[in-house]
Amino acid sequence: MQRTPHPTDEELMVQLADGKLDAAAVLFQRYKVNLFNFFLRQGIAREASEDLVQNLFERVIKYRQSYRKGMAFRAWLYQIARNVQADWQRKGGKMIQEDVSQYENRPELPEMGLGQEENLVMMEKAMQQLPPEQLEILLLTRYQKMKYAEVGELIGCSEGAVKLKVFRALQQLRSLYFKLEQL
Repeated sequence: MQRTPHPTDEELMVQLADGKLDAAAVLFQRYKVNLFNFFLRQGIAREASEDLVQNLFERVIKYRQSYRKGMAFRAWLYQIARNVQADWQRKGGKMIQEDVSQYENRPELPEMGLGQEENLVMMEKAMQQLPPEQLEILLLTRYQKMKYAEVGELIGCSEGAVKLKVFRALQQLRSLYFKLEQL
């Protein structure tokens, strides 16, 4: 018996645009944790992050006709995520400093000793001190594992410019980390 391969995100989005709303449920299952992390790591409280993920998928369904076949789905999705976040902030949503390491969607790490756990906590604190643009670029490239070309499409710049932005953000993160380490 031959298995049918799982449809790609782009194929599911075409189905959704054609009115097959079940495709939205599959996309939601694939992206809900990553999007929750994206919002949470930018300083949005857990409950608000959950709400923003729901709002985002409502917009995906509402604006499904704007998706064009052949378009990079993740770039389109994260553009909607950025818009949802901007709308939330315009309506008075407040950013917070929260220890995100306590949530279940933390990256999988090998068994860590006490020193490694402390390093992770310091890294999280350093990330929260980054300017929003630098934090976003690191979240997209490192945590969401988006390719530089996808991020470039999302933020409206070249792949080379994204590489430079990532390099600068990592330099800033390194500097903030070492300042925290000296305290």
